[in-house]
Amino acid sequence: MRIIDFHTHAFPDQVALRAIPALEEAGKVKAFSDGRLASLLAKMDEAGVSESVICSIATRPGQFDSILAWSQAIRSPRIIPFPSVHPADRQAPARIGQIRAAGFCGIKMHPYYQEFTLDDERMWPIYQRIAAENLILVMHTGFDIGFPRDPIAAPHRIVRVIERFPDLKLIATHLGAWDQWEEVEQELAGRPLYMDISYVLHMLEPERARRIILSHPGDYLLFGTDSPWADQQTVLKELRDLHLPARLLEKILWRNGAKLLAAAA
Repeated sequence: MRIIDFHTHAFPDQVALRAIPALEEAGKVKAFSDGRLASLLAKMDEAGVSESVICSIATRPGQFDSILAWSQAIRSPRIIPFPSVHPADRQAPARIGQIRAAGFCGIKMHPYYQEFTLDDERMWPIYQRIAAENLILVMHTGFDIGFPRDPIAAPHRIVRVIERFPDLKLIATHLGAWDQWEEVEQELAGRPLYMDISYVLHMLEPERARRIILSHPGDYLLFGTDSPWADQQTVLKELRDLHLPARLLEKILWRNGAKLLAAAA
């Protein structure tokens, strides 16, 4: 079966040497690979993953050009890079146009690393341009393991964004909001909002994970791992161990992702 991992990370080799140890220290976690593209491809082969979306994060405005250039260099039938824009970049809306013109179909943003609140009105022009360009927006949502628990990407903020921008192809990562799953059940489950399952199944009780997944529209769920922070093969086993209906599992593993990528092509 085809498998699309909609949430992975990788870095240029020299950047990975510095970035992975620093991120491990910040989050008090251990990566499952060294963060290089070659290592991700090896892990994909090991797990039987067909394609991976690589989510880059511009932690300052000046990183836009280098991330865009690296994304152009690494894309292939198996690797689907999503570049990034920084909200502090005065040219952010124009940068989004550059990403579309370069042939990419999505963008990654992260409120903690990029220092913004999800529903801050200064983000409106960015969301509007992403929607206008028909791009996918993979957004870190919920808390982050490496930062203080400031609810800048909480479910109620997600609701405000999707209600204002109903055409925005927003993916709320980590099953809606990392470690805010009670609020996810109350405020997000059941809405027409894309959610991936990255870095979740090893933390949630299987009954609760299954309940959230089954309460959400089946066409809006995506397989994701957050590799290298979770092991692709392990996450696949955790997902299959939930004993979801076969048709839903197929949608999560690839059909929904393939349809979303085609819609943004």
